[in-house]
Amino acid sequence: MKSTFASIVRGHDLRLLAASVVTGVLVAIVVAIFEALTVNVVLDWVRDQGLAFQVLAPVVGVGLAVAVLRYLGQETDAATSDEYVRAFHERSPRIPIRQLPAKLLAGMTTIGLGGAVGLEGPSIYAGSAMGLSIHSRLGSWLRRDEARLLLTAGAAAGVAAVFKAPATGVIFAMEAPYRNDVTPQALLPSLLASAASYATFVTLIGTEPVIPFFTEGSVLVDEGSVSVNSVRAVDLLGALLLGVAAGLAGRGFAWMVRRAKSESKSLPVTRRLLIGGTSLAVLAVISDVAFDVPLTLGPGTESMAWVVQDQTLQLIALLFVLRMAATIATLIAGGVGGLFIPLAALGVILGEFVGTAIGQDQTALYPILGLAAFLGAGYRAPIAAVMFVAESTGGVGSFIVPALVAAAVSQVVAGSSTVADHQRDSRLGHLERRFTLPLASILSTDVLTVPPDATVSEFIYFHVLGRRERVVPVVDGGAFVGLARLDDVHDLDRADWETTTVADTMATDLPTALPSWTLRDAVAAMDAADTNVLAVTDGEGTFIGVVTADDILKLDEILDETGS
Repeated sequence: MKSTFASIVRGHDLRLLAASVVTGVLVAIVVAIFEALTVNVVLDWVRDQGLAFQVLAPVVGVGLAVAVLRYLGQETDAATSDEYVRAFHERSPRIPIRQLPAKLLAGMTTIGLGGAVGLEGPSIYAGSAMGLSIHSRLGSWLRRDEARLLLTAGAAAGVAAVFKAPATGVIFAMEAPYRNDVTPQALLPSLLASAASYATFVTLIGTEPVIPFFTEGSVLVDEGSVSVNSVRAVDLLGALLLGVAAGLAGRGFAWMVRRAKSESKSLPVTRRLLIGGTSLAVLAVISDVAFDVPLTLGPGTESMAWVVQDQTLQLIALLFVLRMAATIATLIAGGVGGLFIPLAALGVILGEFVGTAIGQDQTALYPILGLAAFLGAGYRAPIAAVMFVAESTGGVGSFIVPALVAAAVSQVVAGSSTVADHQRDSRLGHLERRFTLPLASILSTDVLTVPPDATVSEFIYFHVLGRRERVVPVVDGGAFVGLARLDDVHDLDRADWETTTVADTMATDLPTALPSWTLRDAVAAMDAADTNVLAVTDGEGTFIGVVTADDILKLDEILDETGS
């Protein structure tokens, strides 16, 4: 028993695992309060009001969110889950906990008053910020490199709580930082944080599924047209078709999301509020006219429940366009929220459209396949998408196998497009991580130089013999002009040392580096020029310092010794 327990926690300090459990519990409490206030109080109240109020509510919501971020958040931006991905790739992850109240309040006004984004964004932000905050408060008990582990564990706890899906939380937190990779280092802390968060959350809120047609008495539970024990060939062909459709649609949606985020940052506040707010109001009116209910309001759960109830292709297609437009308008206006549930809603709508088009509309299979495919393509998180289906359907094999096919095909078709900022393609190896460091990490600025009119004799006696320097920068009035090298003068006759200047022998065809370079750029330039010394100048050619191959090797040794 003792050896088994030791093997489980091998590589992880018990204090870290205990901190992960505490993180999960605290995150669940915060997310439970956030969801209860946002959905059960504010959003349900908005849905009970008249159409005129519902049309204006999202306009007011995004306006309040912008004001909260500006004044309470001290000019912080609307990013939430993107902040987790950004911090994950930093050498010293940092998400200020003091901005958490502003993010949660802005998310509450955005989503509660009808913005078409999801609760998981603020939930992931809360988990990430709290994980890092707990690490900083336990700094004397935890190692510095464990900050990223608690960051990931906190994000997993946030997803596990808001979706009532602990395994999905773990996998999403591990998949989200990369487009084509996962990070396994935080697996055990994330598992513990996610399990603790799920258990705490369902105790406080209940176990009602996030997806409305996964409940008892729904089309999923009652419909017998899909076998739970076997997978039909027609279902696999449908999954293939839906994967292609979701990949193409996800690619376009990801492009629109990136444009919306860019416009939100560049446009003046009044202009983006006018564009986004007016769009949300118009979309709500169109939705009410078409569906007798403004389905563009909120994260999209009502849309999912509506679309699986025997609708026409025209109405399904219209709902897809309106929901997509509502999410983009919310982002342009500067609303705060996530894209997981909006992606899931769009996937369900797309799946129902394809199922209806091919005569398979009497089953929940195609909406579920659309959810997995569109969600996986949008976030580049196919495993998390399929796991969400597995956890939500109770692991029914006839849903999971086609979902795997749909998610895989959508990944291929979607390419590298993603709705998430700061995602990297894959993990970097030991040397690759070193190469991404800034040149300033090894730049030497306290360097003796030699003027171009100095003699070779002065260069030899003062620098080569006196200071053991084989290569010295040649600087004329602050401007770099070349490198004086022992190899270039060793064949020069001794009698000519006093009459030959450094300018006559210096190397002028060597590359120079800029301060903005990385170590990768410097190593590539040194290798191409066959030199061990690289001069660094500003954009106007003014000499700043040098980097050497020895400095790069020493830095690598220092980082290895310190565990950085």
